[in-house]
Amino acid sequence: MEPNSDPRRRSPLALAFVGDGVYDLLLRERLFRGGGRPAELHAQKAALASAAAQAEITDRLLPLLTDEAREIYRRGRGAKPPHMARTATAAQYHEATALEALFGFLYVSGRRERARELFAAAMRLTDAPHP
Repeated sequence: MEPNSDPRRRSPLALAFVGDGVYDLLLRERLFRGGGRPAELHAQKAALASAAAQAEITDRLLPLLTDEAREIYRRGRGAKPPHMARTATAAQYHEATALEALFGFLYVSGRRERARELFAAAMRLTDAPHP
């Protein structure tokens, strides 16, 4: 086995690096299917991929996670990123990093269908009323 080949042993920031791309692609795919002009799609994507939007999703996704996924999420939330988004609070940025670490973990673990399921649930939750 190669060093660092076990995704559970990778740093949460490395997982978030991959997860950012996975989440972004899933989001772009969803918006593309909905139609619209590229400028509109970009604006929608920017709003839904913001740290604040991702942070809002994370709390509502937690009940859907396995113990293993919750542990990856927890590690991602506790990571110390080298920079923060100017448009989000530190707490929001940590929650967004946790979400991205989770999506990165699922992707590199070969659980891409599970990543799609959680993404679909997250998108349904964005339309749901807040508790």
